[in-house]
Amino acid sequence: MLEVMRIPALSDNYIWLMHDSASGDTVVIDPAVADPVLEGAKARGWRIGQIWNTHWHGDHTGGNTAIKAATGCMVTGPAAEAERIGTLDRLVGEGDSVRIGDHVAQVMAMPAHTAGHITYHLSDDRMAFVGDTLFAMGCGRLFEGTAAQMFANMQRLAALPDDTQIYCAHEYTLANGRFALGVEPDNVALKQRMEAVEAARARGEPTVPTSIGAERETNIFMRARDADQLAERRAAKDAA
Repeated sequence: MLEVMRIPALSDNYIWLMHDSASGDTVVIDPAVADPVLEGAKARGWRIGQIWNTHWHGDHTGGNTAIKAATGCMVTGPAAEAERIGTLDRLVGEGDSVRIGDHVAQVMAMPAHTAGHITYHLSDDRMAFVGDTLFAMGCGRLFEGTAAQMFANMQRLAALPDDTQIYCAHEYTLANGRFALGVEPDNVALKQRMEAVEAARARGEPTVPTSIGAERETNIFMRARDADQLAERRAAKDAA
């Protein structure tokens, strides 16, 4: 059985700590910083054996060095960004797989936010760690890629089962949803979701993980009809 712990960091990051009770292995996904990760694992008696990075940005890799020094863990990340992540031990790309105990995660190449961005998809466990590609009601900025690439990513993720849990790396849901309402003001599912999000954030509660089913109904980037419409929406969101 896999257990996932959410660790808030910096202003709006989430670091994910995933533990397999059968094997005792623990993976850190996208550690922005080290201390709360090490403290969280210690409090639960978990031994960190791996780090999985989705892309090179410092708010996803900043804790690599200290966690590796403290635990001796193996660091896995995108081969296409190896020159920008100096702590990597294993380089992976599309079609590769990584494991936590007997649980297998397929690596999916999802360039756009960064050129070598990847997602870790545990299909049997209905889980995906998507970094900054897909957010609750949003998608990542196109820093090193194109709208066509991001549209392809959205379509690929939309094809996953509805109950797939999406572990994104930021708490952007409220702002994303408010923008989405301006684009799809008659979307009933979006209105209902935003009521729940507003209430959760007012209580100081997180709004992720999300699910593919929820995103298919309310995410204006996943719902874009083509790459041009996604580009228009992304540009408008960036300018908002």
